[in-house]
Amino acid sequence: MTVYADHLSAEAQQFNWLLSQFAANTPEVIDAIAVSSDGLLIAMSHKLDRAGADRLAAITSALMSLAQGAGRVYDLGSPNKVIIDLDRGYLLVSAISAGSTLGVLATRSANLGNVAYEMVVFANRAGEVISPQLIEELKVSVGF
Repeated sequence: MTVYADHLSAEAQQFNWLLSQFAANTPEVIDAIAVSSDGLLIAMSHKLDRAGADRLAAITSALMSLAQGAGRVYDLGSPNKVIIDLDRGYLLVSAISAGSTLGVLATRSANLGNVAYEMVVFANRAGEVISPQLIEELKVSVGF
């Protein structure tokens, strides 16, 4: 079942649009998702199916949790970005706000500086609309 855009608040529609635009317009980005601080999917790019988005959400949440733990244990502060360098691509994770995280899959030919920059631009734009109430609305909207 799909939740139609007219059932979402303007802020939820804007957040989903920002994520879709990020994924579609950033060169070499394959897919992108956003997860809440409790690890639940709140938004996904249009190319991902729900099962794939849920897997990526779990991985994204786990990586951010590990990075936060390492920062605390070694007194190095909060993570800015986690980059996993794989044979055929990259997985990048960064905070959007205190309550949400962005996970991005990119091809091996991606310019990591450009992808990282666009992730910051997305986080700044999305951070203007995201709130605990919006995160709850987005969780429900992808639950269908």
